[in-house]
Amino acid sequence: MMNILTNQSTEKVYLKNMELSLLASGDGTEVIHHKLYKGSRWAMAPEENWTALEHVTILSGNLIYNSQEGKIVLQPGDSLSACPVTELSIFYAETEVQFLYVTSQPQFHVYSNSLKEMYDLAVSVEEKDGYTAEHCNRIKELSMELGAAMNLSADELYILNLAAFLHDIGKVKVPIQILNKPDKLTADEFDIMKKHTTWGKETLVDTNLVDLINAGEIIEQHHERYDGKGYPNQLKEAEIRIEAAIISVVDAFDAMTTDRVYRKAMSVSAALAELEVNKGTMFHPVVLEKFLTIMN
Repeated sequence: MMNILTNQSTEKVYLKNMELSLLASGDGTEVIHHKLYKGSRWAMAPEENWTALEHVTILSGNLIYNSQEGKIVLQPGDSLSACPVTELSIFYAETEVQFLYVTSQPQFHVYSNSLKEMYDLAVSVEEKDGYTAEHCNRIKELSMELGAAMNLSADELYILNLAAFLHDIGKVKVPIQILNKPDKLTADEFDIMKKHTTWGKETLVDTNLVDLINAGEIIEQHHERYDGKGYPNQLKEAEIRIEAAIISVVDAFDAMTTDRVYRKAMSVSAALAELEVNKGTMFHPVVLEKFLTIMN
C-alpha cells in the first residue's frame, strides 16, 4: 500500500541558513528535502566506515559546485551521485536553493535527535542548579543580540546560539549536593564545580557532530577571565574566543538578576554597575561596553 505524505507527516530541522525535511525513510534509506538560503553552504564529505550512496537532484535555484574540474553551476533538473563520497565537495547557494538528497544510510535523526537530547539535558541541569527552564533561553537570546551587535558572522552566530543554550551542560556531572549547596563552597567543592566547563566540552565532543564540537570549545572558555585569572586554562585577552566572552557577560548578568538558593536577585541597575566595575579584569572591555549600550 502506498503511503501518502502530507506536510504534517514530515519532520523538520532548522539549521544554520537551511531547513531540512525528512520526506521518507525505510530500510536504511532516507529522502531529505533541503532548502538552502541564499549565500549558505552545504557539503558532502567522506567519512570512515561510510559506504552509502548519496544522490542530489536540484529542484530550484542555482547551486555552485566547486569541483576539481572547476566551477559548475547546478540548476533545476541537474543531479549528481557518489557511492561512497571519496572527496570533500562544498556547494554554495547562489540563490535560495531547494534540492532532494537521498542517502542509503540514515543520518537525519543522528543530528536532530542528538541536538534535542543536548537541549533537554541542558534544561534539566539548569533546573537542578536552581534556575528555571527559561534560563537557557535567556542566555541564548541575549547572547545572540549581543553577538549581532558585535557584528559576528552568520556562522559565528549559529555556533554562539548552540553554545549559549548549552553553556552549563557539563554541570550534569557535578554532584547535586554541590550544585544546590546553600552556603559557600569549600575549596575542594569549588574545584569540582570548575570542572563543569571541560565536562561540557567533552559531552559535546562525544556527539561527533561538528557544530556541537565547535560549540564545546566555546563552552570550555565561558569562565575564563580577560585578566587571565579564570578557569580552566587561565586564558586571557585575545586568547579567549569572542563568543565565550559574550556568554561570560550575559551569564553573569542573568545570574545576578535571578534568585538563587543562597541569595536574592539583584536589581538590573545594581547588576550592570557590578559588571562595569569588572570591565577589563573579569570581562572583555569591548564586549561589556556593547552589552551596557544594549541594556541602556
